[in-house]
Order: sequence, then structure tokens, then C-alpha cells
Amino acid sequence: MPVLRDGQVKLEAVERTEIQPDKEALALIPKELAVKLKIFPLELQEDKLKILIGDYVDKNIINDLRFVTHKWVELIKVDPFFILELIEKQYPQIPSQRERIENHSSLTFKTYHKDSALEVKQLKQEVEKAPIVKLVNSLITQAISMGASDIHLEPFDNEFKVRYRIDGLLNEMETIPKDKKAAVISRLKIMAELDIAERRRPQDGRIRVEGNEKIIDIRVSTLPTDFGEKVVLRILDKSQLNLELEQLGFDERRLTLFKEKIKLPYGMILVTGPTGAGKTTTLYAALNYIKNPDINILTIEDPIEYNLGGINQSQVKPEIDFTFANALRSFLRQDPNVIMVGEIRDFETMEIAIRAALTGHLVLSTLHTNDAPSAITRLLDMGAEPFLVSSSVTLVLAQRLVRRICEKCKAQTEISGEIKEKLGLVNGNPTFYKGSGCPYCNFTGYKGRIAVFEIMNISEKISELIVKKATASEIRNQAKKEGMLSLREDAIKKMLLGITTAEEVIRET
Repeated sequence: MPVLRDGQVKLEAVERTEIQPDKEALALIPKELAVKLKIFPLELQEDKLKILIGDYVDKNIINDLRFVTHKWVELIKVDPFFILELIEKQYPQIPSQRERIENHSSLTFKTYHKDSALEVKQLKQEVEKAPIVKLVNSLITQAISMGASDIHLEPFDNEFKVRYRIDGLLNEMETIPKDKKAAVISRLKIMAELDIAERRRPQDGRIRVEGNEKIIDIRVSTLPTDFGEKVVLRILDKSQLNLELEQLGFDERRLTLFKEKIKLPYGMILVTGPTGAGKTTTLYAALNYIKNPDINILTIEDPIEYNLGGINQSQVKPEIDFTFANALRSFLRQDPNVIMVGEIRDFETMEIAIRAALTGHLVLSTLHTNDAPSAITRLLDMGAEPFLVSSSVTLVLAQRLVRRICEKCKAQTEISGEIKEKLGLVNGNPTFYKGSGCPYCNFTGYKGRIAVFEIMNISEKISELIVKKATASEIRNQAKKEGMLSLREDAIKKMLLGITTAEEVIRET
């Protein structure tokens, strides 16, 4: 067994005749916890508590035991059936620490969540009933039909809210009866193969939905809150995934530049923007464009959002130390041509990615920065050498997503002078459009989204600025001289083409 930070797991023979009940040790761990974890408190020696365990105990459980007992913990591995025998024989004779406190106190103890086997059994019976199954299925089916990307189920003091994220914005849909909250959450946990008795820690799982000749993956995330568990379902509908570069929102000039760069046999291409800006979709579309049987493409992601045919995809697993950096090291021994790194988060990952880009590999990755020039300064701030950045990075692309005007209810409109001034459109008399709202767009005036881009080519002059450690504003000024459009300029261009609205331009850029 491994040696853990807060307790050492030992393998040693423990004879049944040697076990003598240690009242102080037994009083530290309640019987229900001992049964749940298959543990038995053997002996208390000053600040160290010896505990017999029947199954493997991870670091989190060890930390919990330390928190409950306020003692250092030493764990001894034995037969699980031996543990259960000891619990039945020894615990009835000794009241637990909690029982002794409750017997000698006028306070009334009230628990919000019980983890008893009886309650779990009742919950499982409840969630299999037709009304709960239909309710959960209808929530998911409705979200898919409305094109939602996420479902949020949020518990509050007197209500249980449901919100759908549609085209990037959350919309409040309905309130589930409060008395159905536990059953709905438990039903989702069972569908995602999560532990319905565990309500103290966040959990992650997956649900697969099949129907209408398509398969939809749903990522499930639970989070403990003050009023219960919040659940978020991320809907990954591959049929809605657009992997055509021509349809992402590039104009002809910048599409040509992007295609040239992703066809290079080496170098690094960075896509920047906040969470939910469509960075992964852009990278997937780039990989889909360049993939062919002649090249080896490897990706390391957290998590894998969609499975791409003909591409080897891996997911980080921190619990076994399979991180971005360690995966990259392994990739370089796998004879790759193209490597996609889900995100550059630390110096180690960045260093290996730059080295790979300089040694004949095309590396695509993402960064969380507000614009393209800031990506260069972010790499330098993380500790990269300026000459290595200037030699490895070939293109930086920043992006946002704006909502498209619904084509079914699109109409001309007027905007205020204040908005025109904000957009720098005081001169001239351009035509503006918006959606008036119809059943097709759920009366929002918008249907779908399109990306707006800021593409910075790393030219010779920009490379010189990087080596000199120029600021982001200096790099930006040079890039604009060379024809780079800012995010706002690209958004305004799409607005004038009648693709999006002035409100969306201001909101996203």
C-alpha cells in the first residue's frame, strides 16, 4: 500500500484475540462512520490514533478522519469482514462521542442531510418512480430541443430553480417543487453513475442520450451549496458542432492566413479568450481541416468535449499525475506531427510546448487573455525567454461569440446616437438590424452564435518587438499597422452586414 501524507497504510497481521476495546479510541469515531468506511479505531496513543481499515482509503478520507478525531492517524490494513465483526462486538458496549455529548446536553442536534442506508434506499425507490423519471427526462429533452448548452438546477431556501443557457445567456425556465429536489438530484446522480449518498463533495460524471439518430453526451457536475447540491449539465451535441472553418466567422483574407499557418509543419498557434468563447471549437475545426492519414495528431484535453475521428485524444487525470506537462512529454515519444494542448496553465507546460514547436511539431493551444497581443506578454510573464517566444509562436487568435440575428424575424431598426458614438459610427448613415422575436427563436430575436476574431500574425517586426520585451500596447500598435482588425472592429463589420446587433457588439467587445 502507498504511504500517504496524513496517515501510513501498513500491512500487518492482527490476531482477533489481541483486540481489546479501547474506550477512548472508540469514542472518537461514531459507529455509523465506522460502518460506512469499514474502519475500526484500535488504539489511542497520545496524539496518534491507530485505525484498522478494510478497504483502500484515499487522502480525502484520511483528512476527514483527522478532522473528526483531531488526531494523527495510522492505518492498518486487515480483512474487511474482520472489521465488521469488531464493530458489531465492540461498539454496542461503548457509547460514541456524539451520543455522550447528546446525552449530557440540552442542545437539539439537527442534520440537514443524512447518509443512512435507509435514506439512500428510500431515495433510490423514489427516483425510479415514473413522475420523477419523466420530469428529469423532460428537462433534458426540452433543453436539447431549445438548443441549450447547459442546464443549471439551483437549490434555494424556498425553491428549486431551473435555468437553460441558450446562445450564451442563462434563461430562467421553471421552478421544480421543493419536495422533489432530492429525488431529481438523486435521479441525475444515478444516471451519471455518481454516489447519491455523497453530498459533501463535488462530483463529476457523464450521461449519454441516444435518439433521433444521434448520440448526445452530457457532462454532470454537482456542487454542495448552503441549501443543497447545485447540478450543472453541459450538453455536448455533436450534431450541432460546426467543424467547417469557412462557417466560423472568418472573412476571406483572415481565413487564408489562418489556413496557411495551420498547414505549417512546425510552430505554435495560440487561441485566446474567456471560458465559453468557442476556443475549443476553433481548434477542433483547425484539426479537422488538416487531418489526413499522412500525419499523426495527438491532443491532451481537460476534458475531452467531443470525439474526433482519426485523431488520438487523451484527457488529463491529475489523480494519477497525468497532467498537461507529463502528457506532452509522452507525446514527444509518440512520433507526433501535430499536438493540441487544451490550455497552457503553467511554466512547465509552456516550456515543453515551445520546445516541441521549435523541434518540428505544430502545436495548437489556448490561453486565457483578453486579446491577441496580451498572449505574448502572458507567456513572457510566465517565464518564457523572449527569443524562444518570437521563434516559436507564428499566430495568435483572440475570439468572442456574438449572437446571430434570427433570420425569420430580422428587420431594420434604429439605434441611439449614444450607441453610434460608442461604436464610432457617428458619420455616415449605415443600416442596422435586429430580430423582432418569433417562435423560431423563442421570441429572443437571436438564433445561434458566430465568432468575432482578432488575428495577429507574428511578422518580422513583431518578432523584434517580442525580443525587446515590448508591451502589449506596443505590439498591438504594430499589428494594427500591419492590418490587424480588433475584436470590436470585426464585430462592427458583422453588425453592418446584418449578422448581429449593436447591443451584442457592445456586450461582447
